[in-house]
Amino acid sequence: MHESGAAAPMPSMRLTARQAMAAVSDSYVELRAPEGAEPGRPDGPLGWPGYDASRDRARARTGEDESVVAALATIGGTEVVLLAFEFGYLGGSLGERTGDRLEAAYTEARERRLPLVSLIATGGSRMQEGMRALAQLQRVAGQSALHRAEGLPEIAVLRDPTTGGGWATLGAGADVILALPGAQIGFAGSRVRPADADPHAYSAEGQLAAGQIDAVVPPDRLRGALQRWLHLLGGTGRSAAGSAREPVPPPSALGLPELPETGRSAVARARDARRPRAEAYLRAYFDDREEISGDRCGGVDSGIRCGFGRRGGRTIAFAAQCGTATRPAGFRTAARLVRLADRLGIPVLTLVDTPGAANDAEAERAGAGAAIADAFAALAAARVPITSLLIGEGGSGGALALAAPGSLWATPDSYFSVIAPELAAAILKRDPQEVHHTADQLHIRPQDLLDLDIIRGIVPPA
Repeated sequence: MHESGAAAPMPSMRLTARQAMAAVSDSYVELRAPEGAEPGRPDGPLGWPGYDASRDRARARTGEDESVVAALATIGGTEVVLLAFEFGYLGGSLGERTGDRLEAAYTEARERRLPLVSLIATGGSRMQEGMRALAQLQRVAGQSALHRAEGLPEIAVLRDPTTGGGWATLGAGADVILALPGAQIGFAGSRVRPADADPHAYSAEGQLAAGQIDAVVPPDRLRGALQRWLHLLGGTGRSAAGSAREPVPPPSALGLPELPETGRSAVARARDARRPRAEAYLRAYFDDREEISGDRCGGVDSGIRCGFGRRGGRTIAFAAQCGTATRPAGFRTAARLVRLADRLGIPVLTLVDTPGAANDAEAERAGAGAAIADAFAALAAARVPITSLLIGEGGSGGALALAAPGSLWATPDSYFSVIAPELAAAILKRDPQEVHHTADQLHIRPQDLLDLDIIRGIVPPA
């Protein structure tokens, strides 16, 4: 058993596998390596000249007999199965015996119903084993699918480098993806990508900007970040299904307590720059929280906040619009959040606040319609309860896509409309001076929405 101590830092991304495990864990006990059959001929399945000698040198240099170490560990008091790659062993490459160890680790995690945390540093599949090495990616993907099916979380930490099949399976396939600053991340390693490729695209910071990872975490903060994520997600899965059936209460109203007299005043109050926005509601509602970022399709929308928070000892997922036009990446990120929460058995809270979906040419090219449809589908298919609160503008389908059917509440300083009153007047070919009358005709005030059975109630101030 290794005791890492409460303040063990991670000062460098080029730590050994055991140093990396010690830096993030309270303690760990290495899992016994499976006996996996050795290749039946010298120098591996391809008879690659010098392969056995290369492995002997790697073993002597690192003290490891494979490129990955697996252990039972505790991180912030949460028990996990912890994987760490040893880059000094043939570049952390994946071979058949690596696949044996990864499969055994996933099996251990499922049998013990534990989260799996992987500390990745790999150059990809091992060339000396050819297609036998590449086929290990299918084994890893299959094991990850079984892990997800059990409702167990998987967190990846991307060290330097994380490329090739290790990135495309263990890394990109994780539920939450954290990376160390400056880490090289990409399917193509530095020796095989185009000579004129932008190096930023293959960095942790570039992948964050492209919506492919959730956060870049400095080494001295990594242990704390993992502790918080595991505190939020570590007790989830099928064993938490009972509590997940209970819907969460909507937040209390933070803005004006009185109801608007007219449709015009409802719109004005919702558009008031001084009105409390998503950040104020999240801060008041949760004791602590962590956020995911990006849609995993190349996009990030800064106008939506998604993640998991803790309230009264209970983990709750949240997707919150921040008052801007929601872009396709925002809808896809929200859909990703809802599906992850549903798989982990975590109830969801959505905060609705947008003038509508972004409708510029860039949004159309990014698949606005398909992204909105995906958000509708995610909420409709969710088995966990979803509570929605309208906290400001409810602009058409872009707002409705994040509103739970039959479980929508509203604050007094909000409105919901089939379309903005100005646009409705334009469609009806009315004089601009008739916008206020049109707003009244649309019945968009919170009390109107209650009369129309669109919302369940109007939440009072705390």
